[in-house]
Amino acid sequence: MAAEAAAAAGPLMRRYEGAAQGRGVAADGWRVCLAHSFEELRQPYGAGDVPLRDVLRHIGLALRYFRWWFKKTLIEKKSAFIDLLCAVPLQQIYGCPLGGIGGGTITRGWRGEFCRWQLNPGLYHYETVIANQFTVCLRCKGQTIYQQVLSVERPSSLQGWNWGYCGRYAFYHALYPRAWLVYELPGQSVVLTCRQVSPVIPHDYKDSSLPVGVFIWEVENRRDEDVQVSIMFSLQNGTGAKEDGSGGHWNEPFTFQKDGERVAGVLLHHCPAVNPFTLAISAREKAGTGVTHVTAFNPTGLGREVWQDLLRDGRLDSPTGKSRPTEKGEVTAAAVCASCRVPAHGHKTLELALAWDMPCVHFGSKEKLHLRRYTRFFGSEGNAGPSLSHYALTHYKEWERKIEAWQNPILENSQLPSWYKSALFNELYFMTDGGTIWMEVPPDCCAEDLQGPAGAGFSHLLPVLREYGRFAYLEGQEYRMYNTYDVHFYASFALIMLWPKLQISLQYDIAVTVVNEDVQPRQYLMCGQTAQVKMKNVVPHDIGDPGDEPWQRVNAYLMHDTADWKDLNLKFVLQVYRDYYLTRDSLYLQDMWPVCQAVMESELKFDTDNDGLIENGGFADQTYDAWVVHGASAYCGGLWLAAVCMMCKMAEVLGDTEIRQKYLDILSKGKEAFERMLWNGKYYNYDSSGSGTSSSIMSDQCAGQWFLGACGLDQGEFEVFPKSHILSALKTIFENNVLGFAGGTMGAVNGMRPDGVPDTSSVQSNEVWIGVVYSLAATMIQEGMVEEGFRTAEGCYRTVWERLGMAFQTPEAYREKKVYRSLAYMRPLSIWSMQLALERRAGQAPALAQLPPRHTHP
Repeated sequence: MAAEAAAAAGPLMRRYEGAAQGRGVAADGWRVCLAHSFEELRQPYGAGDVPLRDVLRHIGLALRYFRWWFKKTLIEKKSAFIDLLCAVPLQQIYGCPLGGIGGGTITRGWRGEFCRWQLNPGLYHYETVIANQFTVCLRCKGQTIYQQVLSVERPSSLQGWNWGYCGRYAFYHALYPRAWLVYELPGQSVVLTCRQVSPVIPHDYKDSSLPVGVFIWEVENRRDEDVQVSIMFSLQNGTGAKEDGSGGHWNEPFTFQKDGERVAGVLLHHCPAVNPFTLAISAREKAGTGVTHVTAFNPTGLGREVWQDLLRDGRLDSPTGKSRPTEKGEVTAAAVCASCRVPAHGHKTLELALAWDMPCVHFGSKEKLHLRRYTRFFGSEGNAGPSLSHYALTHYKEWERKIEAWQNPILENSQLPSWYKSALFNELYFMTDGGTIWMEVPPDCCAEDLQGPAGAGFSHLLPVLREYGRFAYLEGQEYRMYNTYDVHFYASFALIMLWPKLQISLQYDIAVTVVNEDVQPRQYLMCGQTAQVKMKNVVPHDIGDPGDEPWQRVNAYLMHDTADWKDLNLKFVLQVYRDYYLTRDSLYLQDMWPVCQAVMESELKFDTDNDGLIENGGFADQTYDAWVVHGASAYCGGLWLAAVCMMCKMAEVLGDTEIRQKYLDILSKGKEAFERMLWNGKYYNYDSSGSGTSSSIMSDQCAGQWFLGACGLDQGEFEVFPKSHILSALKTIFENNVLGFAGGTMGAVNGMRPDGVPDTSSVQSNEVWIGVVYSLAATMIQEGMVEEGFRTAEGCYRTVWERLGMAFQTPEAYREKKVYRSLAYMRPLSIWSMQLALERRAGQAPALAQLPPRHTHP
């Protein structure tokens, strides 16, 4: 392991013993999830002061939600897009997920267990499958001297195996997409290092899509004699869910040879009625390395036959032929073993892989069959397990070279703190483990199929989607909506900096929905009103629920009607120019320009007094959907002015003088109104309503400036907000929301009152949003407050990854008293905006996305 990688992963290093292992923090998440309904009953009123109308309103909402939940989950037997009654419990066990982008993921815990499964799109199983293990066998002079399952578990099944590895002799490091488990075998003078690698490589649109992970076992023999080392990889057929025992599953051994390289292993065919898949475990055969296998064994029994087989000679019997299909209620597993002789005081390497092939998937509605991205390169017949395994085992060194070339300049930068390096790369886990899907567009698809009858004729739509596919990820593992746009606004920096064509593809999908409308009515739970699901020339909240049919039916979010949300349209315009600025893709800008004009024209209706500044409506109408805003606001008003500025800039680039002048006039008026109505001499007020909380200090009040600065539009003729005001506001936020909250150790609380206490007028004003804190830190860095930016962001990292034990499940929010909400959330990917800000300050080119050569089909 590179020293730089080890240093960056250092903050994540855990000894097995003494680390948190249970469900941990008082997981009050269910109550916080219900905050939209109940939390504000206790805020801002004192005990006994809740107005009757609010009591009735919240009771009505609760009843509507319970009725909907009962019908959805118990009658229709489907998952709720937000399940307020059955929140995912916090388990402090997770480590680096395996797999590339969009093909599903399998997560290994920091103790080496396989414990989180996301193979069906957007759906998770949180079971630790005890049979999925690595076992080591050591032999000297023809005798087995040590055989141990490399797990601290002592399970009730497979009791014929030697469990209970001593945790004092194992260490874990993670720097996504790689992880290291080091085993100092007690009393054996042998050290094993298992390096886990997944193909998550910036600007790579082929290998990054592959559903594979590789385990490279480095064996160090410190003995004075040779030792034969065997590593056995056992795996259950399935994911630990009930359907593992549904019957009809079977295994078969395989070998695959190409270009002089040979791999061998076992295929585990899992055959449910919907979305069948094959798991493949394998090892690389090379000079001095032998590969053997067990085709099938019972993972619920004692397992003695497998244990004794390995114990006898450090090899497995390798029977030929397929196993019989399982009976109902029966579960099966398989194992692969790689063996080599390691000379005294020498080193050897054993290479094993896990691949999974679920090429064709249905979402919950089962209306359409979708092909995953990797099928472009490995076919869609469901027989790609051997070729995927071979490709992974023969290309992982190339992947690692590319990963190191990407990561090392950051890791070797001594001016950056280790915690930041760890956070920057490890937060990227959500790119693959966020229910992520990456689908091919059917080859016979035409533009009309994608953009509908009201399409505006995007000239570059079809080439982009045909070449790079369709991409989507969940708002969170508990908030199951794809491409939730108000949140993607923050997370999008990771995409545009690392996989810009996926961001472009996502934007095209959003643009297509903008120019269409959905007249299907739906009742929204929060207000009890019925409205159209989607209005024309309005950006959708999301592109659908994995339990339904994403892209086909959008806006799965039914808490509120989002047609009147003030931030969605603006965030589209801001991202369009930001994407163009970083990629210089002029075809994309030309296609998006009419859409930007349409959404801005739609947004103009919110400027009710024609002062150049939009107003909020006093209801949930932006991403802080439980923290209502009345009149002009720092957040939406700032986003509006930034979007108006970018409209001027885009019009200038495209030579549209009429539109440029129109928005220059709006910008002039809006800037004056914004300063007059919201600036109080130190910061921008939350809103202009004059209410008891309108003067709250919002940590996200400079969101518009954040995007302007990221695009170089923060000075000279494009200085929308006076620089002195921005600096004053950021310093006020740092002094109050950061240093004045939890001793300055937990990041920035969303809302702080001028008298130094958190704003408790809503559940969200009293929370820390990790993704918002990272964007705030980026804004500080852009404005020269580098030390303050790092101090602000560090509080979130220390809280989530260290104090609360939430590694690889960063939530949307937490409070000071160890209460969190929505595990494994999209927004923290905004940490990549910090990296962009640092690169701009260092005078580097602003992460321009160099397009890779187009791949041809193999």
